[in-house]
Amino acid sequence: MKIKSLALAALLSAAAAPAMAAECTINIEANDAMQYNVKEIEVSKSCDEVTLNLKHVGSLPKAAMGHNVVIAKAADAQAIATEAAAAGPAKDYLNDADERIVAHTGMVGGGEESSVTFKPSVFEDGVDYEFFCSFPGHFAIMKGAVKLVD
Repeated sequence: MKIKSLALAALLSAAAAPAMAAECTINIEANDAMQYNVKEIEVSKSCDEVTLNLKHVGSLPKAAMGHNVVIAKAADAQAIATEAAAAGPAKDYLNDADERIVAHTGMVGGGEESSVTFKPSVFEDGVDYEFFCSFPGHFAIMKGAVKLVD
């Protein structure tokens, strides 16, 4: 009888707990086939900060098949990617001083990882955002939607 009471108490206390805490860490993988493993990421407004982790699961070096994750307004993404090529390999194909960039990881090659932490408060409600790779030629394939969620 005592065991049933303890089990019931544990069940009731678990039921009173919040259904799910906000996910404040985003993990993305990129590979040697110019692909991310996700087409959409969700950024929770309830997080104070969000950390985005990029892992290159391929084996090609950064010079041949580098990847990063850049987040920007969808309306600005193409221009940022086009201008990134002009920044060249010394700057990892990104003008990181570009104020249109919300956040970005470093450029990584096979087996490498990079992270960036940002505040969800930088996103404007009602505006579409994208994430993409700024390595030359990757933008057309390596991109996805960023959704702001409660």
